[in-house]
Amino acid sequence: MCLAIPMRIIEIDGFRAVAEVDGVRREARLDLLAEAAVGDYILVHAGLAIAVVDPEAAEETLTVLRQLTYEI
Repeated sequence: MCLAIPMRIIEIDGFRAVAEVDGVRREARLDLLAEAAVGDYILVHAGLAIAVVDPEAAEETLTVLRQLTYEI
């Protein structure tokens, strides 16, 4: 199973974004999401931003992922 992780954009340079979740920063390509802006939550899969998501949905997903991490 593949997961897309919600991350918040903290920097954009062209089609390259730096996104962060729980203090971890990763680069994500924005080729599919020209409308993404700093502060937006995006779903990141394999280094590619695939969707902009609302903050509430992102936080709900992150809460579940954190709980799963502690259960494993």
